[in-house]
Amino acid sequence: MKGWNGKILRVNLSNKTHLVETFNENFAKKWLGGRGFALKILWDELKPGIDPLGPENKLIIALGPISGISAPNTGKVVVAAKSPLTGGYGDGNIGSHIAIQLRKAGYDALVVEGISNEPVCLSIEDDKVDFLSVKEWWGNGTYETIELIEEKFGKHAAHLVIGQAGENLVRYAVIRSMEGRAGGRPGIGAVMGSKKLKAIVVKGTKNLYDIVADQEKMKQLGSQGMKKVRELDDQTNWTKQSTNAILSWCNDFDALPVRNFRKTSHPLSHKIDGEALQKARIATYGCPHCVMRCGIAINDDEGHISELDYENIGMLGANLEIFDLPAVGTLNYLCDDYGLDTISTGSVLGFYADAIEQGLYNGNFKFGDAEAAKELIKMIAYRKDVGDFLAEGTKRMSEEIGNNSHEFAMQVKGLEVSAYNCKFCPGMALAFGTSGIGAHHKEAWVIMFELTEMKRESYDAKKAEKVIELQRIRGGLFEGLISCRFPWIEEGFELENYLNYFEATTGISFSFDDFWEIADRYYALMRAFLVREFAEEWNRRMDHPPAMWFKDPIPNGELAGKILDLQKYDELLSAYYELRGWDERGIPKKTTFEKLKIIDVSKELSNFINLSS
Repeated sequence: MKGWNGKILRVNLSNKTHLVETFNENFAKKWLGGRGFALKILWDELKPGIDPLGPENKLIIALGPISGISAPNTGKVVVAAKSPLTGGYGDGNIGSHIAIQLRKAGYDALVVEGISNEPVCLSIEDDKVDFLSVKEWWGNGTYETIELIEEKFGKHAAHLVIGQAGENLVRYAVIRSMEGRAGGRPGIGAVMGSKKLKAIVVKGTKNLYDIVADQEKMKQLGSQGMKKVRELDDQTNWTKQSTNAILSWCNDFDALPVRNFRKTSHPLSHKIDGEALQKARIATYGCPHCVMRCGIAINDDEGHISELDYENIGMLGANLEIFDLPAVGTLNYLCDDYGLDTISTGSVLGFYADAIEQGLYNGNFKFGDAEAAKELIKMIAYRKDVGDFLAEGTKRMSEEIGNNSHEFAMQVKGLEVSAYNCKFCPGMALAFGTSGIGAHHKEAWVIMFELTEMKRESYDAKKAEKVIELQRIRGGLFEGLISCRFPWIEEGFELENYLNYFEATTGISFSFDDFWEIADRYYALMRAFLVREFAEEWNRRMDHPPAMWFKDPIPNGELAGKILDLQKYDELLSAYYELRGWDERGIPKKTTFEKLKIIDVSKELSNFINLSS
């Protein structure tokens, strides 16, 4: 078998043991890597109903067949577990040298089980696995922890770390690596914290290309690809403003989250847009093997270097009506240092301010108050006072507040909506509603297509087709291989390149249809995971976006009064289900499981809910 090491390292923190398991090519071809490996392991090994923050949950770090290989933007890994935020399968990808070093150490995945009796750093160097006591690191932020790792293991040691938010089990804590790299929005950092695992450090000494089927061809393709992406960026100038170029576009198209998504644009948005960020830039950061670095760093208002992108600025800036870029930079820096997801943090603070304004909760936080936001972020990370309430996420907050506050809790299945306001974007609303892990833009960023190539007001089934197409590419191909999607999305780097990388690396010739089958398998299994957990309460309303988008019209401008139509959305959702081979409840049919060659999943799920034929 080429392209994979064929080995999974399994460590148990409770008894400080480890073992190596092997897998064959049939398993590799069926699940590919990354998300696929994580999904399959968690489905097989987790009993329904376990506490995501208990000893039975498992933390997965998974590579794909091109992870770490020298080619455009391949420095990515998937981090996954049962989500403390949603209760379903949760994952994220993160740029890290782990992608290179874990592969060089000889493994395709790391499975972490149990709970340590004290804070530990898991050190992996080829066959050597150590559990190092790091009591003195507990309580440190991610930046200081990374510095301590570099002092102890050297600057080239690959690492994954958590901050105080992960330690204190904030349900949307993330895992961090390098400068501003973060991943695992559904609370994967809290899972790491629940295991008292402060850090993972990996060094490998093996040759990356020893497992590559055609070494010379892959080296040539990788080199050519990097050159091509640089040339494309010279033409597009995308990296001048990076992801934040979209902020002014969202503002112009009434799709910007402002004031907890109540508004869709703001006259002061230019103060935090891509041009403003470019002018404030002092440095640029990127993931390993990145040739179109997207992390624009600025000096924040407290003297830190803060690395920003659109989601950070959209949710911590516009959504909170804070239009001071250095102040937004500080909020972002604090989230990064504490290990908090910036999207969920911005949403939680927006919901909190909104609930106070509506007279539903006692507090003194208001939109636009950056200083108070700083204090609240610290309180969240330490679960101090009201921070303990905010650490639970908007879904649980709304359940405690009641009074129909769930209508303006901007979440789907517990995961907070990313920075796209879909009051009049039915296709993107569908993408959020049907994302396998909750409301995340990374699964199907259909909004650009919707607003530029189709009638915005349309609920045509073609929008459902486009959502599935993008889920297959973004949530399937790129999450399995695993590689960053930006060269394809932003620079027009052709998808065929990834077929070529896969064949040169593994010696296996796959068509796009082969990859789409794998992607559909992922989405069916993510759905099965959710349904197994929530069988008694499952219904299609769990695929609805926030109720606000159906009830709270765009307040002003050319689109004033526009709103999502609930009946038409449900028709679009039915079209999505039909295209996927799912029934009207949003559950894959038996024949679909059979077609996707996961009949065992169908049999297991049948123990919890009746399946349609």
